[in-house]
Amino acid sequence: MQPIAEGLFTQEAQPRLIGGRSRTSGRIVFPCPADADHEPYPLSRRGKLWSYTIQRYRPKTPPYAGPEAFEPWAVAYVELPGEAIVESRLTDVAFDDIEIGMELELTQFAFARSGGGGPVLIHAFRPVEAAQ
Repeated sequence: MQPIAEGLFTQEAQPRLIGGRSRTSGRIVFPCPADADHEPYPLSRRGKLWSYTIQRYRPKTPPYAGPEAFEPWAVAYVELPGEAIVESRLTDVAFDDIEIGMELELTQFAFARSGGGGPVLIHAFRPVEAAQ
């Protein structure tokens, strides 16, 4: 299965997200901007939940599947210490068990696009306990 975008993940047994580090300031961002000032920077696989919300309504189509396929999901900001805060889906956790500051680990998630073309991989984070 292909990632939703080229250059999103490293090519390792345990993939990492690829951020961008500014050549002039050293600031790290995600995703990696396609400009001459940023160089690809592999981000940490672990972080802490900084903030979140529950997406309870279906976003516009495309790329999301129709109303019959919609299920609410948790949207998070994950702080990767010393690097960046990354927006991501949360997976493998019940909504009532989500807590600010919980330890999270990167995983990949199959995302079904509307209009065919098959699913693609997106990034998600899950509680560290669920990863073990």
